[in-house]
Amino acid sequence: MNLNNIEQRLKNIELLLSSQKTILTFKEAAAYLGLSKSYLYKLTSAERISHYKPQGKLIYFKKNELDNWLLRNRNVTKKEIEKMALSFVTLNKKGATHE
Repeated sequence: MNLNNIEQRLKNIELLLSSQKTILTFKEAAAYLGLSKSYLYKLTSAERISHYKPQGKLIYFKKNELDNWLLRNRNVTKKEIEKMALSFVTLNKKGATHE
């Protein structure tokens, strides 16, 4: 086994271990989100992502809040749109007959 392979395996182990945590450090959060540290810092300084600074300097994140941030702005599928449209039309037809 070469050194690069060992390093990659260690990184994978670290990632798995950090996935068990509920509170992540800045570096762990950047890796978890797949963002560069500089971009994550921009997000925190612009208050576009929830974070904590218990002592005013070091930045921490709640993993579930990061998950919620990742899953924001959901796009609905065509099938969901069709189902909503059908429900809307059905409800309007029922409402129109009672007038």
